[in-house]
Amino acid sequence: MNKISRRKTMKTRLKFISTCVFTVIIFFNIITIEKQEVFSQDYSILNRSFNLTGERSQKVQYFLMKTKVVSYSPDGKITGTDIYKLNLKCVPAKLAGKEGDEFTCSKFRFKLGDSKEVTVPALEGWRYIFKSLPSGIDEKGQVFGIEHSKFENLKDSNNKSIPQDKIYMIYNTFIDFHSFCNVFAERTENGKGIQDLKKIGQKIVHTSSFSEPPLNLGSNIAEGSFFKNGKITLTFKGLSYINNKLCAIVGFDAGGSSFKMIINVSPDTRINTTGSSHYKGDIYIDIESKWVQKVVMDEFVVSEVILPFPPNKINSFVERNVVVRNVEKDEFEKYLK
Repeated sequence: MNKISRRKTMKTRLKFISTCVFTVIIFFNIITIEKQEVFSQDYSILNRSFNLTGERSQKVQYFLMKTKVVSYSPDGKITGTDIYKLNLKCVPAKLAGKEGDEFTCSKFRFKLGDSKEVTVPALEGWRYIFKSLPSGIDEKGQVFGIEHSKFENLKDSNNKSIPQDKIYMIYNTFIDFHSFCNVFAERTENGKGIQDLKKIGQKIVHTSSFSEPPLNLGSNIAEGSFFKNGKITLTFKGLSYINNKLCAIVGFDAGGSSFKMIINVSPDTRINTTGSSHYKGDIYIDIESKWVQKVVMDEFVVSEVILPFPPNKINSFVERNVVVRNVEKDEFEKYLK
């Protein structure tokens, strides 16, 4: 090959290489611009101000709630696992023509340890009206106005009496639901509440901090029983998509809570339980409709049971996991069969 041919070949190669380099540069510049636009769009929504409260849409809501209770021995071994499941339907107040939202317990199921799952027939079809109360306690001393009489001497679907501590767990499922989906997720009339969270990253101390609701229930859990909340914080943690809806993630954290429960075993015998609790989790609230789409909660409970007979004292360690899901009617009804 002569020198002229070599020069032509070299020029052709250099031209090809230059073209490739130019194409690569343009390609990466386009990608960079697109990325900048995407990040700019994402950043703008993350920097927005949001209104997490307001009137909820007038559409029937269907909730599935599952509570898992794991008990541990002092050496850390699992001694038992109980599961409680609730199907709860909500008809908004205006749609129901009531003073508050109308809730219907369509079914309540539970499973204790290795036993078979059973239902609570007395609760199926039970309806009640939920109204936000200034103190959270009605004129009868009932938390959220939930009727105590409904939980008196409950029996399961096998017509067996449900132990009193398990009855309390069933009752407490409704208290948990309204604590997460109403107390924490709705505007407060007095003091700090979710209405004060406008931007991601903001954190407030909720007005229900250090409140002391009663724990007494019917004739079996005596007056003087209480749960005292510690400091409760709400944090606007971010955004997520649940049920194809843009949702605000609101974290709650309540450490330093304590409680005392007095159980009447017989007219002459009482069992006293005292302990502490730390619960925390996340609430996913639909930005548009304001309805809660999901709740996850973990709680750790340490308690001491004082008995009037040997062994006189029992230490208890319990972990509770709660998941609430807002579902479509078809999925809700599937679990009723």
